[in-house]
Amino acid sequence: MSDDVETETSKPRRPLTLRRTETGAVKQSFSHGRSKTVVVETKKRRVLAPKKPGEAPAKAEVKEAPEKKAAQKPAEDKAAAAKAAAAAKEAEEKKKSAAVLRTLSDDEKQARAAALATARKQKAERDKRDAVERAEREAREAEERSRLEEERKRQAVEEEKRAREAEERRKAEEEAREALEEEERERKKRNAAKTDARAKGREEEEQKADASKAADPDNPLAQLGGRLKTKRKGGGDDRREAGKAKEAPRRRSGKLTIANALDDEERQRSLASVKRAREREKLARQQRGGERVLRDVIIPETITVQELAARMSMRAVDLVKELMKQGQMVTSNEILDADTAQLIAEDLGHSVKRVSEADVEVGLDGAEDDEADLKPRPPVVTIMGHVDHGKTSLLDAMRQTDVVAGEAGGITQHIGAYQVTLGDDRKITFLDTPGHAAFTQMRARGAKVTDIIILVVAADDSIMPQTEEAISHAKAAGVPIIVAINKVDKPDADPNKVRTDLLQYEIQVESMGGDVQDVEVSALKKMNLDGLQDAILLQAELLDLKANPDRPANGAVVEARLDKGRGAVATLLVERGSLKRGDILVVGSEWGKVRAMTDDKGKTVQEAGPAYPVEVLGLNGAPEPGDTFNVVDSEAKAREIAEFRQRQRREKAAAKSSGTSLEQMMAQLQDSEVKELPIVIKGDVQGSIEAIVGSLEKFNNDEVRVRVLHTGVGGISESDVILAEASSAPVIGFNVRANKQAREEAERSKVEIRYYSVIYNLIDDIKATLSGMLEPELRETFLGNAEILEVFNISKHGKVAGCRVTEGKVERGAKVRLIRDNVVIHEGELSQLKRFKDDVNEVPGGQECGMSFANYEDMRAGDVIECFSVEKVTRTL
Repeated sequence: MSDDVETETSKPRRPLTLRRTETGAVKQSFSHGRSKTVVVETKKRRVLAPKKPGEAPAKAEVKEAPEKKAAQKPAEDKAAAAKAAAAAKEAEEKKKSAAVLRTLSDDEKQARAAALATARKQKAERDKRDAVERAEREAREAEERSRLEEERKRQAVEEEKRAREAEERRKAEEEAREALEEEERERKKRNAAKTDARAKGREEEEQKADASKAADPDNPLAQLGGRLKTKRKGGGDDRREAGKAKEAPRRRSGKLTIANALDDEERQRSLASVKRAREREKLARQQRGGERVLRDVIIPETITVQELAARMSMRAVDLVKELMKQGQMVTSNEILDADTAQLIAEDLGHSVKRVSEADVEVGLDGAEDDEADLKPRPPVVTIMGHVDHGKTSLLDAMRQTDVVAGEAGGITQHIGAYQVTLGDDRKITFLDTPGHAAFTQMRARGAKVTDIIILVVAADDSIMPQTEEAISHAKAAGVPIIVAINKVDKPDADPNKVRTDLLQYEIQVESMGGDVQDVEVSALKKMNLDGLQDAILLQAELLDLKANPDRPANGAVVEARLDKGRGAVATLLVERGSLKRGDILVVGSEWGKVRAMTDDKGKTVQEAGPAYPVEVLGLNGAPEPGDTFNVVDSEAKAREIAEFRQRQRREKAAAKSSGTSLEQMMAQLQDSEVKELPIVIKGDVQGSIEAIVGSLEKFNNDEVRVRVLHTGVGGISESDVILAEASSAPVIGFNVRANKQAREEAERSKVEIRYYSVIYNLIDDIKATLSGMLEPELRETFLGNAEILEVFNISKHGKVAGCRVTEGKVERGAKVRLIRDNVVIHEGELSQLKRFKDDVNEVPGGQECGMSFANYEDMRAGDVIECFSVEKVTRTL
C-alpha cells in the first residue's frame, strides 16, 4: 500500500474558526488493483490568552491544556459549543470529500471502476476455485475414511481369525500332549509287566537249577551255584526294586563276565536286534499290502511325482516303483501330465478330479442378461478412413473442439474415445482411429468394439489404400457402414466418383439402389453435420442397441499409457453394466482398484454406464490395448487372475524362444548369421508402441533385422539406459523424454537417446540405419580381353605372359580371369603390366604388353585373359 498525500495549497486561506482543521487526501492502493481515497484531517485547538480590559482577543493559535480550557469556560456553555463544533466538523468533512471527488479525473474514475470489476471477478473465480478444492478435499477425506474403515474391518477380521487359529492350535497341542502322556504311561506299564515276567522266569529257572545241583552235592559248580544263589537272594530284591525305579536305561559297558551277566538286571536290546525287528515289520507290511486310504485326488494340468504321492497318502518311493512297473523310469521330482497322473491314481483305487489353472476365469463374464433388464444405450461409432481425409476434423466439428492441433504433425497417432450429446438428450460415442498404414492394429481394435463404422472418404481423393483396409476391417467385424463423403466444398470434389469407386468393393450406396447410407459433409465448413448425426441415429434404431446397466461392468481397453504423477491411465469403453468408483478391476494381465474416473472432457465422474468412455486411474500397470476388463468381487481373486494371465504370457514367450525341433535349430543357426540392430523403445501410449514395433518388424529379412530389447509406456528411465548400454543399442523415445538421472547415465555410458513425435520420421531413420548395415552389392564392369602369344620365364619375376589386347583395354591392378578352352581356370589380380620395358597403367586395344599374375604361373600360349573391375554399390531396403 502506498500513501500519496495531497494538500490544498492553491485555495485562499479560510478565516479562523473555533475548530480549525487542515485536510488532505490520501490514496490507498490494495492488491488485485483496488484503490481507495481517504480524507485526512489535522485538528488544532485554539488557545485563548486572558483578556485585559479594553484589549482585543489574540489571533495566534497555541495549544491549551484541556483542563485549563475547561476551567475557563462556563459549564453551561459546554454542551452548546460541542454541538456547534460537531455540526461544523460534519459540514467541513462533506465539503472536503466533495472537493476530493471533484479532483478525480475521468481516466482515474474509469481505472477505479475497472479495478473494482477486476477485483470482483477475481474474487468470484477464487471463491469458485475454493469451492472446487473444498469439494475435492471432502471427496478425498470421504475416500480416506472409507479406506480406513475397510482397513479397520479387515484388521478386526484378521485378529479374530488369528485368535481362532491360536485357540485351535492350543487345543491341538493339549490333545497331542495328553496323547503323549497317555502313551508314556502305557509304555511304563508294559515295561513294568515285562520286568516282572522276566524276574518270575529267572526265579523258576533258578529253582530248577537248584534242584539239579542238589542232586549232586560233590559237584564243585554246585558250591559256586550255592554262593551265587546266596548272593542273589541277599541282593536280588533290592536290585529289582532299583531297576524299576530307573527312568533311563544304560548301555552295557566293559568286559562281559558271568558275574556281570548275572548282576545286570537291566539288559537292553542290541542295535542289531532292533534292526531285525524293523525289517520283520516292514516285510510283514509289504506282504500284507497295507490298508490303503482311498481319497479324492485333485490333479491339475501338471504335477510332480512327489506331490501326487502326497495327495494319495503314500510314499514317493512306492509311487516311483508303481511307475517303473508300468515302464516309466521317473524320479520323485519328475513332472507328470494330467492324463498319466489320472491313470496312476485310478489304478491305485483313488477317485480323480481334474482341474485346470484356467478355472480361475470361469464365470468371469457373469450370467446372460435377462431381456427385461435391458435398456437402450448410445451407439458406439468408429470413424475410419485414409490419412488426411478429415476424420479427426469431422469429429472436432461435431464436438466443437480442436484435437487436430494437439497431434504432432497434424496427424492422429492415438485412438481416442469421445461422447457427443445431441439436443434431445441422445448421445453418440465416437472412436477416432489413425489412418496411417502403421496403425493397422489400432483400426482392427476399433472395428471390434464398435456398432457402426463411418467410412470417411475425401471427395477429391476417392478410394485410397487405408480406405480399402478400413472396408476389410468393417466386413470382418460384421458391422454396418455409413459413408461420409468429406471435403465436398473443394472445387475439384466429385462425390459421384466416390460412389462409383465403392462399387468395386461391394459397397452400394442408397442413391445407387443399395442399402448403405451416404452423406455429403464438409468438416471445414461444418456442412450437413446434422444429416450425418441423423443417419447414425437411424442406423442405431435399426440395430436396437440395449444393455443392462445394473450389473458389474465389463468392456474393452481403448488405449493405455503411463502418466507421470498419476501412474497407469487406461481409456476404457464400458460395454455392459456400470463401472463405479472403488470397483476392483481385472484388465488383461493387470489389476487394480478404480481410484478416479474422468470423461473425455476431463470432468470427474462417479459412475460410467454402457457405451460410456472413461479414463481410469488405479491400475498397477498399463494394460495392452484391446484387452477386456471385468469387475470382480475381491482383490485376491483379481490378483489370482492377473498372475495366471501373466504366467501364460511368459510361457508363450518362452515357447517361442525355445527351439527343440530340427527346423527350429536350423532357423536359430541362420539367425546367428543375421546382422541385428538392437533398440529400446519407450512411448507415451501402448498403441503407438505396438504400431512402431509392427512397422519395424516389416524391415526384417535374411541379412538384417531389428531386435527390440524392451518396450514400455512412460518416460525414459535410468534402467532403460543401462539395458541399452549392455547391448550397445540406442534408446528411442516417442512423445516421451528422459529424466535427469537417465540423461546423466547416457552421457557417462555414451548411449544415444533419440526423440520423435511423428512415427514416420522414426521409421525412416531406422530404415536408413538398416540399409547401412547391408553388405554392398558387387558389380562387375568388363574392361577388355588379351590373348597370350608367348610365355617367358624370368628369374626375378617368374613367368610373364606376352599378350596382345584384342578387345577393350587392360589396366594395372584390375581383376583378371584366365580362360582356357572357354573354361575359367583362375581368377585373381594383375600384378604387373609392362609395355616394352616400362611399367604402364593401361594398355589400349591392338597393342602388345607383358602381364604377370599375383601368386599364379600356370599360363600357356593361346589362353585368354579377361580383365574387369569390381564396383561396390550401396544397397537399400
